[in-house]
Amino acid sequence: MQAKLEAVIFDWAGTIVDFGSFAPTQIFVDAFRLAFGFELSLEEARAPMGLGKWQHIEALGRDPQIAQRWRAQFGRAMSNEDIDHIYQTFLPLQAERVAAHADLIPGALEVVDNLRRRGLKIGSTTGYPRQVMEKLCQLAAANGYAPDCVVCADDLPAGSRPGPWMALQCVQNLAIGAVSHCVKVDDTAPGIAEGRNAGMWTVGVTLSGSPAGWTLQDFRAALPQAQARMRAQVGAQLRAAGAHELIDTVADLLPALARIEQRLAAGERP
Repeated sequence: MQAKLEAVIFDWAGTIVDFGSFAPTQIFVDAFRLAFGFELSLEEARAPMGLGKWQHIEALGRDPQIAQRWRAQFGRAMSNEDIDHIYQTFLPLQAERVAAHADLIPGALEVVDNLRRRGLKIGSTTGYPRQVMEKLCQLAAANGYAPDCVVCADDLPAGSRPGPWMALQCVQNLAIGAVSHCVKVDDTAPGIAEGRNAGMWTVGVTLSGSPAGWTLQDFRAALPQAQARMRAQVGAQLRAAGAHELIDTVADLLPALARIEQRLAAGERP
């Protein structure tokens, strides 16, 4: 089999749409407040980004500082029933507000069109549940983006990130010949780990995603020194998770793919 890339599998919020990944993070804050009158900061809500949303709430409940405040407020640890209640509060809020954060990240459409012209397939995985993704997919399609495959956190019984299952489901759905001919593009450490655990090349997005937490206006206004600091800070997290390449935003993806293709042609594997 010729050693060439066959597919790119993109994350959604912070990678392809929703610069800064604001749709899910603010709604975690709101869901905790509405469900239990419990206060989270936006920074705390961002910390587990990339996980499935139920698992995200669970991870927040296990955070030592949050767990301490929860116990002080309620006299007990967060239970699975509490997580279920917050999750059920989260779902309608997310479905309602996802439209406000559905804009494509600049350059995304041009990059995807280039990949399609080269014969690559486009897959996608997400921590969003299917109920939310059905609406987001409609909005993205209206803006010109419709991947060949969408796998959601609640689609598979095995679970979601950082496990490999969603990425591997894309491999099956897209009929890919070799997992090593796939590239996973993501803005979070669990998303990068998903790709590595699936045996794929991985590209980490440093400035448009949740760890940076910048709006598009923040990004455009940032001085080169500020961009360099954020790039180094987020890049260290994504490298630690196993990213083979780092880019600022999806608009910078094509040169990174060219370098991966060179390594693949030279006999390297992820």
